[in-house]
This record gives sequence, structure tokens and C-alpha cells, in this order.
Amino acid sequence: MAWNEPGRSGEKDPWGGQRKKPGEGPPDLDQILRNLQEKLRALFGGRKGDGPGGGGLGGLGASGFGIGLIVLVALALWLLSGFYVINQGERGVILRFGKKTALTEAGLRWRLPFPIEQVEKVNVEKVYPLEIGYRSSPRTGDKSVVPKEALMLTEDENIIDIEFAVQYKIKDANDYLFNVHNPASDPEATIRQATESAVREAVGKSTLDFVLTEGRDQVNQNTKELLQQIMDRYRSGIHIVAVEMQRAQPPEEVKTAFDDAVKAREDEQRLKNEAEAYANDIIPRARGGAARMLQEAEGYKASVVARADGDARRFKAVAGEYVKAPGVTRERLYLETMEQVLSNSTTIYVDQKAGGNILYLPLDKLMRLPEPAAGPETAQPASPESETGGAPAGAGRTRTDLRRRTP
Repeated sequence: MAWNEPGRSGEKDPWGGQRKKPGEGPPDLDQILRNLQEKLRALFGGRKGDGPGGGGLGGLGASGFGIGLIVLVALALWLLSGFYVINQGERGVILRFGKKTALTEAGLRWRLPFPIEQVEKVNVEKVYPLEIGYRSSPRTGDKSVVPKEALMLTEDENIIDIEFAVQYKIKDANDYLFNVHNPASDPEATIRQATESAVREAVGKSTLDFVLTEGRDQVNQNTKELLQQIMDRYRSGIHIVAVEMQRAQPPEEVKTAFDDAVKAREDEQRLKNEAEAYANDIIPRARGGAARMLQEAEGYKASVVARADGDARRFKAVAGEYVKAPGVTRERLYLETMEQVLSNSTTIYVDQKAGGNILYLPLDKLMRLPEPAAGPETAQPASPESETGGAPAGAGRTRTDLRRRTP
């Protein structure tokens, strides 16, 4: 038998109008619509329906149209909220319920509105600074030291107070957002920890003197390479642009003693350079003087040997002549010897016993000879024939006077 057959009980008809007892099941749909209609009428200043039929679906009327219009406007506003702008140099990562779905470039873009999709903007052209060992005030520019980051241990077990400035860029927005960036905490925490680890490793492999003197560029390069390796291993999407050591010095407690040691080392190097410069100057001159003396000695040796050889040959020749005529040879040797000895003398010897011969005085040669030193008078007064009116003494005996003297 059908449910709507005449005579059947209405309680078996599922669409029957029998009122359910309280607690027997959910309320009717008509009742829910009537209650909603009454609330909307009260909200918009309407009045409740008078009859039982006044609360039906047909009573919605203009109020239902207003509700639909409001819903459409709200839906339009919700859809319009999906438009967004990506500035130049930025990348947008679209997240649908937290999962990446797309990567957008610069320009006006649209996504499904919140909470279905949202966009994370990342600047991939900006260079971000990072400070290790100190912090700079954005307003005043003053620096404050962070000892926890600044104090490091070197290879030779010395403590150094060091500061680094790091510059980096984001090359992959997706890796940066999902592997590094943490908006709930410090977004630079991972980068800072990795940078501090790389700096400590680079400084720990270098001595204190190396870091403070000629090793600054090498430490910067090693730190940059180590940090980039760590960032690539983390898949952070970060490119290290530069690593620069700002300050490096011993701790304040030992800075005075270290400065004294550095000054002593500088003095040592300065004195060493001065000694090398003096050696480079004096050694070539000494070698040149020694070479000149050797050459002079060789020349003197050659001249003495040649002169001795010549004297020996001349003596041999004279000896042969002496055997032939001893008297004549002896007298000639005597005269030649006296001529050589007296040729350099400034005293003039005159034989008073000589006849009235006129003596010739070589005045031109005597004028060129130097004045004799003061000493006792050894010359006899000249004869009236040879007086020259105070002319300087000089010249030896004439050959005629010397021949009269016997050997």
C-alpha cells in the first residue's frame, strides 16, 4: 500500500504535516526558514507575519532579494581581494593551503582569495647586511660589541676579538621560504648561526699574527667559501656577496702587552731592513775597492818586475863593458849616478877653484822647482861671476867640474 493512500496513518508519511514531539528528531526545514525570515525582518526593520501562512517561503519577497544582493557584493569583494602586486626585483610564491603551487614575476597578479591561497613576497635583488660580533644602531650608527660572537680562538690558542660584516642576496625564493625563513622568530637566525660557524672555522685555522697582519684577505676569502658551502648544503637559496673583516684585535685585558710585542716586532723588522740596506751599500763598494787594489797591485808588480828585469839586463851589459875598460866604465857609472842624485836637488854647487869660465844656470828649470825646506846652509857663497841676485839654488855640478874629480 502506498504511503499517500487514503486511510493510511499520517505518521508513516515522511512528508506528512504531523508535528514531531520534542526530542524526537531535527527541526523541520520550514521551521528553520521561518525563523531565519523572522530574524532578517527584525534586522531590516520589518514586522513579523500575522497568519500561519505569513511565515512561508513566499514571504521572503524583497528581503530575500536584498540578502542575495549582499551575498553577491560580499562574494565580489572576496574575489577582488585576490589581486596583488609584485614589485620590481621581487618574486611571489603562491601557497594553497600552505603548499607551493606557483612562482610569479613582477606585475599585477591574481590568486584565489584567503584562506584558500596566499602569496609570500621575496626581494631577490636586494643586498641584505648581516653583522657578526657587533650591532649597529639604525638611527645613530653607534656600534655595540657582542662578546658572545666576537671572541674567538685561533690556531695558536690565542683569543681574538673580531668583527665581520656579511652581505648576501636571495637567489631562490622557494628554497629561502621553506628552508630558512621563519617569520615566527628571527628570520636571520639560520644565516647568522651558519656565518658564525664559518667565521670560527676560518679563524681557528689561522694564527693570531696571521689574522692581525697579512692574513685578513685570506681569512675573508676562506670565510666566504665556507659560508657559501654551508648555505648550498642547507639548500637555503642564498648567495653570499661579500665577507669583510671590520676589526680584529686582542682582548682589552692583554691589548697593551700585545701592542708592545707588535712594536718590538716592527722595530726588529725596521732594524733588519736598515742593516740589509747598509750591507747592500757597503759590500759593493768594498768589492770595488778590493778589485781596484788588486789591479793596482798587479800593475805595480808588473812595473817592478819589468824595471828589475831592465836593470838586470843593463847591469849585464855594463858588466861586459866594465871588463873591457874598468876605469872608464867606473867613471861613467859614477857620473851618471851623481847626475841622477843631484838632478832633484835645489842646491847649486860652484867650484871656486875653477877658472874664469862662465857658468850656465838653467833658471827656467829652477823656477819650476819647489822651495827647499829650511835647514842649515851647506853651500858655499857663489863667486861674483855666478851671482844671480838671490835666485833659488838648484842644479848639480856641471859635467866639466865632475870630470875633474877622481873616483
